[in-house]
Amino acid sequence: MFLCGTPDFALETLKAIFEAGHNILAVVSQADKKVGRGMKVQMTPTKEFAVEKGIKVLQPEKIRKNEEFIAEIRNLNPDIIVVVAYGKILPKEILEIPRLGCMNVHGSLLPKYRGAAPIQWAIINGEDKTGITTMKMDEGMDTGDMYLTKEVVIEKDDTYGTLYEKLKLEGAKLAVETLEKINDGTIESTKQPDDFTIAPMIFKEDCKIDFNKSAKEITNLVRGVNPAPGAWFNIEDQIFKVWKTDYVQFDDLEMANEDAVPGTILVSDSKKGLYISTKDGILSILEIQAPNMKKMEIKEYLRGHSIKEKIVVG
Repeated sequence: MFLCGTPDFALETLKAIFEAGHNILAVVSQADKKVGRGMKVQMTPTKEFAVEKGIKVLQPEKIRKNEEFIAEIRNLNPDIIVVVAYGKILPKEILEIPRLGCMNVHGSLLPKYRGAAPIQWAIINGEDKTGITTMKMDEGMDTGDMYLTKEVVIEKDDTYGTLYEKLKLEGAKLAVETLEKINDGTIESTKQPDDFTIAPMIFKEDCKIDFNKSAKEITNLVRGVNPAPGAWFNIEDQIFKVWKTDYVQFDDLEMANEDAVPGTILVSDSKKGLYISTKDGILSILEIQAPNMKKMEIKEYLRGHSIKEKIVVG
């Protein structure tokens, strides 16, 4: 078999498959990247593991119309290809090579959240559960027939980071279970329902806090993009990142003004905290990062820095 995957989400599945005793002919990963101030080249997580275990590594710049790469896969003749967070869509020529097809491990309960950022959007949209789906790949974006699913509860304090870790572990276990059932011929795939939703890639502008939304919606956004890319807003033309928030109702805060313009700073006090009006409810900022500074709890930040009350941020 082959595994196509790049980040540590894929690494967890690679480890589980290796430890289960499957014969991994090769690992296909995206290119290594330069990191840090010294721009040192760092191997991808899956490549680093493969090199350590003596597994062949392939890192083609492109896979579509790459006849040399496709020929190499044909020569190695894998029974199945497992794809986890690879970052590229396999073309038909590759999908048709393995005798048992190509199996994908996806971080949502399909057909909800097809696409590049399923974990983030599940939190941003206020879902109370998500999960892992294994599926038989076709040429579409996460449109293939499903094998198995595993539900995972989204806790109130879960962030993209914490949920990612949970799904990474569950994905590895479900991948091994699915592989065993495919090899035994004891599993059938089922067609996805038509009521799908899309989870597109998230960019910096998507993470800007819109105070015309409710405090609860904003808190979900903050959780859903923590630790990356990070939610943010402007205070007097300076970008502040926001890493943790909560929401309260207007009648829960003495100094609240229900008629305040969304984005108005209602309270800014090192003992009380930082409270901002929204379309519905009040946003309590709990952890903030000012320009060129580290993350800080809001009361700690306000002990050394001032944020004016009554100004409107955005």
